[in-house]
Amino acid sequence: MSKKLLMLVGDYADDYETMVPFQTLLAVGHTVHAVCPDKKAGDSVATAIHDFEGAQTYSEKRGHNFTLNFDFAKVDPAAYDGLVIPGGRAPEYLRLNERVLDIVRHFDQAGKPIAAVCHGAQLLAAAGILTGRTCSAYPACAPEVRLAGGTYADIAIDQAHTDGNLVTAPAWPAHPAWLAQFLKVLGTRIEH
Repeated sequence: MSKKLLMLVGDYADDYETMVPFQTLLAVGHTVHAVCPDKKAGDSVATAIHDFEGAQTYSEKRGHNFTLNFDFAKVDPAAYDGLVIPGGRAPEYLRLNERVLDIVRHFDQAGKPIAAVCHGAQLLAAAGILTGRTCSAYPACAPEVRLAGGTYADIAIDQAHTDGNLVTAPAWPAHPAWLAQFLKVLGTRIEH
């Protein structure tokens, strides 16, 4: 059965972590509303391409423009079956928006599936939903996971971790594992 999903994005969200889950979830038949505070359907957010090129942290380059397909002001969290939170730089400022945090809390309190990748854990931590939970994230976010009362899952960059309704991963190389686990939590069946 098709699900209705909400994706919280913002300027300089990671390009791959926004585009790939958005397109994958559409491809398997789900509806995905991609939204950003203070923006409407048809507006766009700038993305960033983060890569692992041998430096002490990831590099960053300008990515594509990602077009939003729903108005943030019209979001009713109760109307959605799951939440997707891409990483990149967007979560660091999205977590300052109280309505964004309330939306994240709604999904958690309702036990609805939540998928967060990379710096998406910053929203989970700021929303206060990590206490007693195990969560993966980009390693630089490990202190935030721990300070929010969670246990940081130190897993390979291409792996994902599921804790109840929460599916998390370190970065975009984990897309196959992360999206497969999220689809399983959503109850999505793909037949070959």
